[in-house]
Amino acid sequence: MASRSPHRPHRVVVLALDGVYPFELGIPSRVFGNAEDAEGRALYDVVVCTADGRPVRTDAGFSAAVEHGPEALETAETVVIPPAGPCNGARAADGLPEPLAAALARVRPGTRLVSFCSASFVLAAAGLLDGRPATTHWQVAEQFRREFPKVRLDEDVLFVDDGDILTSAGVAAGVDLCLHLVRRDHGSAVANHVARRCVVPPWRDGGQAQYIERPVPEPTVATTAPTRAWALQRLQEPLTLGELADHARMSLRTFTRRFRDEVGTTPGRWLTAQRIELARNLLETSDLPIDLVAHRAGFGTANSLRQHMRSVLGVSPAAYRRTFTATAAQAPRAASVA
Repeated sequence: MASRSPHRPHRVVVLALDGVYPFELGIPSRVFGNAEDAEGRALYDVVVCTADGRPVRTDAGFSAAVEHGPEALETAETVVIPPAGPCNGARAADGLPEPLAAALARVRPGTRLVSFCSASFVLAAAGLLDGRPATTHWQVAEQFRREFPKVRLDEDVLFVDDGDILTSAGVAAGVDLCLHLVRRDHGSAVANHVARRCVVPPWRDGGQAQYIERPVPEPTVATTAPTRAWALQRLQEPLTLGELADHARMSLRTFTRRFRDEVGTTPGRWLTAQRIELARNLLETSDLPIDLVAHRAGFGTANSLRQHMRSVLGVSPAAYRRTFTATAAQAPRAASVA
């Protein structure tokens, strides 16, 4: 990646295809556009382009006129492709439509590539996902698997981060993926600030299950939400499943089933995820000894914290802290592409 001058934000180019879904089209601008450094400077510059420079239809009954043509892709450090239909016009047998193929040819080597939902078909048809892990919306997973058998598809997760190529499931998972990128580039404090501005949950693990055919509880049915809020205030305590169920005034079986229906994972996995997020924030924003970070995050010992962080993030607490200490030292600079 070419060097950049101080204070220059990271360039994100969103490629809008004909038939684009408006909600997903707006996600990058909303999430990345709210990311700022400690002095209030924008960390990302988000622009939208089309493959031929012309307006595109949306699937919502109106057209979108954008300011940039495919030449904007030549300046991108991250390219985001929102969905535009079940397979975005990209099929294994036919490859990419010519205007789209020509537009993607403008993307510089080393540019970070991101797809939302069924836009993974575009990356796959371009041959960029062969042999790599990826996800897509569960409804088109079987079609994707038939057309692109070389891709290691996992339709049971919200998003997949494979370094320079990232793919997400449908709709809100695009928000999760963008927040993940902000966190990866600039740390939890910036990502949490963006989430607060957007009024969305600050963190859902990419490995969390997609919400597939799960009924919405009736309004009269008790929810686990108050218990989750209660637990978040007590992460350093050794909370048990029994204590959580007692707080929710449910049996263990009912609580576990309802928790999974509402959150998409088990209470134990959810607690571990929240504790890791707290530990990450403490490692980034404080100089507390790792033993104390482990205690405050509810892991008890530094060794336990180390094992969990290596399992989830692939790094030790000390290595994670060094990464974001270095990032903080370069605060005036925009994020580099991982």
